[in-house]
Amino acid sequence: MSNKAIENEIEQEVQKRRTFAIISHPDAGKTTLTEKLLLFGGAIRLAGTVKGRKASKHATSDWMEIEKQRGISVTSSVMQFDYNGHRINILDTPGHQDFSEDTYRTLTAADSAVMLIDSAKGVETQTKKLFQVCRQRGIPIFTFVNKMDREGRNPFELLEELEQVLGIRSYPMNWPIGSGKQFCGVYDREKTQVELFKGDDHSEISVTPVSGYEDPLVKEIAGEYLYDQLQEELMLLDVAGDAFDFEKVRQGELTPVFFGSAINNFGVQTFLENFLSLAPTPSPRKSNEGEIDPSYANFSGYVFKIQANMNPAHRDRIAFLRIVSGKFERGMSVKHIRVGKDIKLSQPQQFLAQDRDIVDTAYPGDIIGLFDPGIFRIGDSLSQGKEIIYDELPTFSPELFSKVTIKNALKQKQFLKGVDQLTEEGTIQVFHTTVGFDEIILGVVGQLQFEVMEHRMRSEYGVEILLQRLPYQFARWVVDDTLDPTKFRINSQLVKDKKDNYVALFENEYAMRTAMEKMPKAKFLETAP
Repeated sequence: MSNKAIENEIEQEVQKRRTFAIISHPDAGKTTLTEKLLLFGGAIRLAGTVKGRKASKHATSDWMEIEKQRGISVTSSVMQFDYNGHRINILDTPGHQDFSEDTYRTLTAADSAVMLIDSAKGVETQTKKLFQVCRQRGIPIFTFVNKMDREGRNPFELLEELEQVLGIRSYPMNWPIGSGKQFCGVYDREKTQVELFKGDDHSEISVTPVSGYEDPLVKEIAGEYLYDQLQEELMLLDVAGDAFDFEKVRQGELTPVFFGSAINNFGVQTFLENFLSLAPTPSPRKSNEGEIDPSYANFSGYVFKIQANMNPAHRDRIAFLRIVSGKFERGMSVKHIRVGKDIKLSQPQQFLAQDRDIVDTAYPGDIIGLFDPGIFRIGDSLSQGKEIIYDELPTFSPELFSKVTIKNALKQKQFLKGVDQLTEEGTIQVFHTTVGFDEIILGVVGQLQFEVMEHRMRSEYGVEILLQRLPYQFARWVVDDTLDPTKFRINSQLVKDKKDNYVALFENEYAMRTAMEKMPKAKFLETAP
């Protein structure tokens, strides 16, 4: 096949693809929305609700044992399905703040984001943090206001909060007919139709085209009181609301807003269809060779996540690779840039949560899983032809620290393997003491990461560990040719990270400022150099 024919094939496949992450605060209904989207794609037949944890049916995207027990997502899942001629890649990210680091990295692999907001709670803390990451990357953001079937806040109030708190203008694509117990459907402003969803099995979706919101049919469906309220609100939107601007959506300056209830399937299909027509196709990524366009004929991509033991029976390790350019073919040889060797990609996989299929071909925007015998790190670039290195993925400074030891010294080998693999995943950061005995100190962004570490060491590696919390709150990477370890004695400790960089741990800001004053020539960095 000629280069031109390959580029045409890639271009056609790129046009079909939509790769997005779902971001939200915990409990906003993110996993439920993911399930319903998969349901529309025919990827699953029955959506498992997240609340009924005692039932044997768990949410498809929550596969790790601790997630099933607690009803939260603690790792980013990747799911792929087809809908209406599109190939959709969903990156379902942890909502819990203790796992925000994993989420931030996952956002680098997405081309757009769906922001989920609880209608009763509005914009919450974690949503703000994740929104800022999306904003920095300039990616389009689509908003789904969830739980409209519960008593919540006024829709206008929620739109105002988007602007006041997040600084983004909004355009409601649909509008709720009633709310809470009175919620009976949504009016689609773009297609001028009313949608009502009936039954528990999601098979009865009644869509009624109307001539506009003044149509007598709307009155018949909504009843007089709700009809009057709906008319008033939609007239106000038409007069005072923002106009729809496709270019502003693409630049992340205007967010299309959809109202619905994921658990009852209200508005999910409307959202999906509108999203597919508005969301961007896979976009270029920055590298040492400049921006690499998806239509570039040579294959390239980068690892944004590593997950050990997705199948505990096989003790496997999977590196998640975002394809940036070219066509991926099973068995192809590519250059592993950091290692400087050619490697063969023989067992590539695609995912529906923990269900996996071997994939023969994949295109820009797709996420594939590569079997990892221990050669990949987060941020690694793979390419054919030019040696393309994609911009480094962000790392974050840990805020909580514990000394870790094992209860059974005979399990030292399994312990070190577990620590090593969980470090490679980015679940924890590992430091070694520089004075006296070699002690291992773990650093995390949130307390829950320690609990997951303990759980996974026990269940996946058969090792019981003891964690002793340390008083440090800050970690700073110290770059100084004449480093004097004795300067780190009071309320601080000097350790080394896995790459042998010096890292200073401080109990408080005063201790950190004191060290900086004593070492004016040293650089104190929040992330590894």
